[in-house]
Amino acid sequence: MNIRNDKTEITGLIIITHSNYGEALLRAAETILGPIGNSIAMSVDITADVKDTVDNLRKTAEQLDMGNGVLILTDMFGGTPTNLSLSLLSIDGVEVVTGVNLPMILRAASQSYLNAAALAEEARQAGLQGIVSASDMLRQKRG
Repeated sequence: MNIRNDKTEITGLIIITHSNYGEALLRAAETILGPIGNSIAMSVDITADVKDTVDNLRKTAEQLDMGNGVLILTDMFGGTPTNLSLSLLSIDGVEVVTGVNLPMILRAASQSYLNAAALAEEARQAGLQGIVSASDMLRQKRG
């Protein structure tokens, strides 16, 4: 399986969450890595029309897709941002991963040369690896 695009294009990244959580995560990632290209954070306005929100999300995905696909990171499975994002799975090259956290964004940004499907798996793994019970880890080291 060829996970690189033949061009120098990078996979688009959309972080869509409740409130401004995604914007804060993207800013934090940029503090660590510097500017992250081909990415945007969006928040869901629950007072907005669902169709308008999905249309905006679709247009954003189309703008960010440079031929390598788009990875959409959402805050939680079953939440409105995820439910709206799932409607874009009918578009070739769009992947959705839930449970966004800072390690996911850092991995996605640093490996954006991967296609959307491969990047989705990398982001998922980074998210899982970033969840650690520090107190348990320290107890085991002392043990």
